[in-house]
Amino acid sequence: MTLPSHAQIVVIGGGIIGCSTAYHLAKDHKADVLLLEQGALTSGSTWHAAGLVGQLRSSASITRVLKYSVELYKGLEAETGLATGWKMTGCLRLATNQDRWTEFKRLATTAGSFGMEMHLVSPQEVKRMWPLMNVDDLVGASWLPTDGQASPSDITQSLAKGARMHGAKIVENVRVIGFEMKDGRITAVKTTLGDVACEKVVNCAGQWARQVGEMAGINVPLQAVKHQYIITEKIDGLSTDAPTIRDPDRRTYYKEEVGGLVMGGYEPNPQPWLTGDLPNDWAFRLFDDDYDHFEQHMIQAVERVPALETVGVKQMINGPESFTPDGNFILGAAPECKNMFVGAGFNAFGIASGGGAGWVLAQWVVDGEAPLDLWVVDIRRFAGMHRDRQWVCDRTLEAYGKHYTIAFPHEEYESGRPRLVSPLYDRLKASGAVFGSKLGWERPNWFAPSGMAPKDVYSMGRQNWFGPVGEEHRHVREAVGVFDQSSFAKYELSGPDALKALDWICANDVNKPVGRLTYTQLLNTRGGIEADLTVARFAEDRFYIVTGTGFRTHDFGWISDHIPAGLDCTLSDITEDWGTLSLMGPRAREVLAGVTAADVSNAAFPFGHVREIGIAGATVRALRVTYVGELGWELHIPIAALGEVYDVLMAAGKTHDIRPIGYRALESLRLEKAYRAWSSDITPNDTPFEAGLGWAVKLRKNTDFLGRRALEGLAGQPLKKRFMGFTVDDPSIVIAGRETILRNGEAVGYLTSGGYGYTLGRNIGYGYVRNTEGVSDDYLKSGTYELVVAAEKTPATLHFGPMVDPAMDKIKA
Repeated sequence: MTLPSHAQIVVIGGGIIGCSTAYHLAKDHKADVLLLEQGALTSGSTWHAAGLVGQLRSSASITRVLKYSVELYKGLEAETGLATGWKMTGCLRLATNQDRWTEFKRLATTAGSFGMEMHLVSPQEVKRMWPLMNVDDLVGASWLPTDGQASPSDITQSLAKGARMHGAKIVENVRVIGFEMKDGRITAVKTTLGDVACEKVVNCAGQWARQVGEMAGINVPLQAVKHQYIITEKIDGLSTDAPTIRDPDRRTYYKEEVGGLVMGGYEPNPQPWLTGDLPNDWAFRLFDDDYDHFEQHMIQAVERVPALETVGVKQMINGPESFTPDGNFILGAAPECKNMFVGAGFNAFGIASGGGAGWVLAQWVVDGEAPLDLWVVDIRRFAGMHRDRQWVCDRTLEAYGKHYTIAFPHEEYESGRPRLVSPLYDRLKASGAVFGSKLGWERPNWFAPSGMAPKDVYSMGRQNWFGPVGEEHRHVREAVGVFDQSSFAKYELSGPDALKALDWICANDVNKPVGRLTYTQLLNTRGGIEADLTVARFAEDRFYIVTGTGFRTHDFGWISDHIPAGLDCTLSDITEDWGTLSLMGPRAREVLAGVTAADVSNAAFPFGHVREIGIAGATVRALRVTYVGELGWELHIPIAALGEVYDVLMAAGKTHDIRPIGYRALESLRLEKAYRAWSSDITPNDTPFEAGLGWAVKLRKNTDFLGRRALEGLAGQPLKKRFMGFTVDDPSIVIAGRETILRNGEAVGYLTSGGYGYTLGRNIGYGYVRNTEGVSDDYLKSGTYELVVAAEKTPATLHFGPMVDPAMDKIKA
């Protein structure tokens, strides 16, 4: 078959993700689409996938993506005439211990929050639904009736047919061998059958996505891992509509197939395939059977389903699947190339995600921005460190091994650490720091007092750090603490048009005199919050931008992508050049005054201002700002001087009882003050009005900015959701987020974040209260509230503002 000379959009890869993306581009957007597949459709990892379709994830948006897949698979055969093998058998997840049962109770609550049906059932009920199972060790199970199973190859062929019906061209047996690039954009795709000029490229090349990306300088951090399952002969008494089973405590799964069982699992000692490039001629190929490695699953499976001991095995499938370092798939616009999008790394739930991932990716490709909050799968959650293939392999194998382990709150990965450390790492470690890791950076989560092991002990209840973090929290409220926040992402935007660029990108007014700083959100075209950060003006044409550690690639990309064409300014990432110490608490000024000759009185250095001040011979950028709701400064220090400045602060602070403080206390302090956290409390799905941040939007000014039109369309309309705070008096309850909010017994939303307020002595949660008729103050005040926590209702009190408010005049004094 000859290739066309031009296509609007080229999709690379004919597995389920590529075919779904091509289908949605052609059907929903009438795009001119060409799909290229190096072998035959489904020949990568799609054809040997087990085909389980689950829908519940811990993100509302990803759950919505998976629910969409199910709706699509239900109706696809009617549209294309090709069967998909879709069966809504429901899914049972088994719990054999109390921690797992608590996890399921929390998941049942999350399901309710996201509008999904999930029931908790007894071992007797499990036995009734699945008579061949041994249920002696069960505490219970969760039952998701709308989950099911499908035939991966059939769905993919059906999607491919649908794509063709809507005008897409699909060419098999053609390999992409490179790209023509100009000014950071792909202008043509080079293939074994010639070149195709195009406007956009979608890399859905599965386990080859990394190689395809590298041809355009793009990093797609994934690792192929060998995943095995068996297909048995017919088993007497097994119903053809038996529910799929996930038995996470035994790390195994089951689904019925032609009267027998498909059984596989996720072992703690997985086997990677190559860390280097994969062979291109791997179509429809498998690895040799490895019964020695698989034996650990067989032992567990026979105990669960005794009939497996005597039934014959028809086939073992041992094939590579793409996994990622955090167990979430990869979607979105590649940061290194303006017009390549990626859909890859599906961690063995590509079949469940395929329909929905293709739907949102197609929309993303056409609009240039994600249609929902897809941060947890956004390719921009990665950074330069993810180019290290060995690091990616080690972390991915750890994530694979945790596929079915209990997800304890606050659990940290252990592989590949420490990767990036601040110059204070050894000093903090000597002070008892227990570190967590964020985008490679080691950061102190809490400090173990003497006599206590500096180590997290995970549990579903209060964890071992709860008391020490309370002490750190109190210390910042009453005295002074210092936080090492050197991992903050930091950029500089400079040049004659720097202000003009920021005026367009920022929702708040950054056109303030030199020496001022601004908290601002960056909005998408829907008025949703894509980022929130601080912008400090150090000169007429030079701005210093500070944002969260994990958002480094994302926020840099968002800013650079939205600098209007033709403007003369330069954005640079200077994260590693500056360390950051946040000095916070009522005695912060006394400590700072003791180490600098600069006047740090309120008159000379008011809130919301920035100054360059001298400390220990270094020129320090001091930002008068707070995320803990106390008097304080963020001190940005040339990285080489960080240790010396820290030592000087600690010495000067001794009489004021200064101590280092960790991120867990930072979190509880910000919860009491109702400061919003991006990616949980505020997301691309939420507008500043809904989030209670309308004060930070420059609608009163005449300047146009990205998202302004959407906000003007909403101005004066009743809000359909509002960000509110809740407290729960019962101290034994642990709030983790995603708990359902009930108003007068009706579900009206769910918590976006939660924790404990040590000053209050209460649990705190935040979330959006929704009502299609509008959420007025009267509506909010007239309700009686409860939260559903781990499937139990508990009374809750609604709060309009900060719950602990060291009056702003104190913070700003």
